[in-house]
Amino acid sequence: MKGALLVNLGSPDSPEPKDVKKYLGEFLMDERVIDIPLVARTALVKGIILNTRPKASAAAYKKIWWDEGSPLIVLSERLKDKVQEETNLPVALAMRYGSMTIKKGLQELVDKGCDEVFLIPLYPQFAMATTETILVLAEELREEFFPNLKIDSLPPFYNNPDYISILANSIKSELKGKDYEYLLFSYHGVPERHIKKSDVTQSHCKIDGSCCATPSKAHEFCYRHQCLEVTRLVAEYLELKPDTYSTSFQSRLGFDPWLQPYTDRTIERLGKKGIKTMAIATPAFVSDCLETLEEIAMEGEEIFHEMGGKEFTTIPCLNTNKDWVTFLANKINNWSKNGVEA
Repeated sequence: MKGALLVNLGSPDSPEPKDVKKYLGEFLMDERVIDIPLVARTALVKGIILNTRPKASAAAYKKIWWDEGSPLIVLSERLKDKVQEETNLPVALAMRYGSMTIKKGLQELVDKGCDEVFLIPLYPQFAMATTETILVLAEELREEFFPNLKIDSLPPFYNNPDYISILANSIKSELKGKDYEYLLFSYHGVPERHIKKSDVTQSHCKIDGSCCATPSKAHEFCYRHQCLEVTRLVAEYLELKPDTYSTSFQSRLGFDPWLQPYTDRTIERLGKKGIKTMAIATPAFVSDCLETLEEIAMEGEEIFHEMGGKEFTTIPCLNTNKDWVTFLANKINNWSKNGVEA
């Protein structure tokens, strides 16, 4: 029997500092998130970050927490339920970090009689700290606890024409009837070294003005290229003028170089430039979460207003968009019949 497992990032169990600290500890100790030697990572995370950051992060979570719980969890559960309505295969939900573990998700499907699972990382683009860590952990769990289970996975779908049209049309729908001068595509940032570590050619990725636009097999695992490609394809679909949109990266941590330009500084620059109305989309996320609801919709808007901006529109993630639900259900149904398709 076959089944599907949707996997998103995760969330603390509550917005209280003790739960946020526990969540951050698991998240930041992942060697694919902070990819430095264990001793240094332990000193940084447990010695510094977990003694300084949980209180502030908890305050941020409290700003966006819903009565039903974490927005990311609630929206992911709603998505799972909607997808289940469009497929006969059992569908489960798990998170890479937190209490809704991938092990629990796999066990749920196994208990229902599944011996084949279609693993769907809910990230359009590949990155070490998202897709890769999910796939690696799932394989480790399979080997240790589910040796008879066969696991396939959905490849990154950042350039899938159906996905691009769904994303573009959702943006178009949210902006219908609204005047805006500029559309910013903001993606979650990663350290520059992650891009170079993921370069299968070990030579192509230089993070300059040309490597992401020059064809290479390195692009299969290049987060930067895939983000830029989403922006390019959506802009082409929406027929955006070149000087009315751009790409930026948010949520940097520490002092190492991260992908640029930074979102907060880009918003600041646009405001100083005289842009009065802008919109911002966050295509690295498929479900609204702390990074979209607080970092962008609250902090981003505050920066824009401080710089003289007037109207700031945050475009929701796909969440339970009907076409997005159908896209995932179709992937599951096609896999059930034909195996994995790119």
